[in-house]
Amino acid sequence: MFEQFLWVVLPYIVLTIFIGGHIYRYQHDQFGWTSKSSELLEKKLLRLGSNLFHWGIIFVFFGHVMGLLIPIKVYESMGITEHQYHIIALSGGIPAGIAATVGILLLLYRRMSVRRLIKTSTKGDWVALVCLSIVILSGMSATFLNINPNGFDYRTTIGPWLRGVLTFRADASHLANVPIWFKIHLLAVLGIFAAWPFTRLVHVFSLPLRYLTRSYVIYRKRGPKQESL
Repeated sequence: MFEQFLWVVLPYIVLTIFIGGHIYRYQHDQFGWTSKSSELLEKKLLRLGSNLFHWGIIFVFFGHVMGLLIPIKVYESMGITEHQYHIIALSGGIPAGIAATVGILLLLYRRMSVRRLIKTSTKGDWVALVCLSIVILSGMSATFLNINPNGFDYRTTIGPWLRGVLTFRADASHLANVPIWFKIHLLAVLGIFAAWPFTRLVHVFSLPLRYLTRSYVIYRKRGPKQESL
C-alpha cells in the first residue's frame, strides 16, 4: 500500500501541484515570475557557478530523456547493445553531472557566504538551492553506485514506470527491485517538482518569444529646436 502511494498516487499529486501552481503563480504573481538575478551583489562566484550548473544540467536533462523516455527497444533496433549504451551514458553523464554538482555547490556556498545575499535571500531562494543540491547529489550517488556495467538497468524499470506515469498508467511494480539510492533520487525529484512553482525556478519557462515579433525601438537625434528647449 505504501509503495502504491509513493509511486502511483504521489506522482499525480506532485503533477497537479506543478501544473496548478504555475497557473496560479502566473495569474497572481507575474511580477515575481523571474530568476531574481543577484549579479549586482556578487559576480565572480555567480559567473562560474551559474555556467557550470546550467551547462551541466542541460546535458543531464537530455541524458535523462535518452535513458528514460526512449524505450530500450529503440536502441536495440539501432544495434546499440546494453554495454555500448552504458559506456555512452557514463561518458556523457559523469562529466555533465560533475559540472552541475560543482556549479550548484558554488551557488549554495555563494548564497551562504556573501552577506548582502544572506540579507536579501528569500525562503524560495533557499528551497530552490537546497532541493537542487539534494537532487543532483542523490543522482550522482546513484550513478557512481551503479557504475558497474553488469549492475542495475534503469531503462527496464524506472523508464517504463516514468512513461507509465506520463501516460496515466503508472505501475508501482516496475520499481519493486530498484535500489534504494535510485528511489531516494526519485523522491528528491518529486520534491523539487512540488516546490518548483513557488520558487525562482519558474524562470525556466520564461522564453522571450515576444522579442521576435516586437517592433524595433527607433532612436532619433535631437534637432536644434529640441536642444534649445
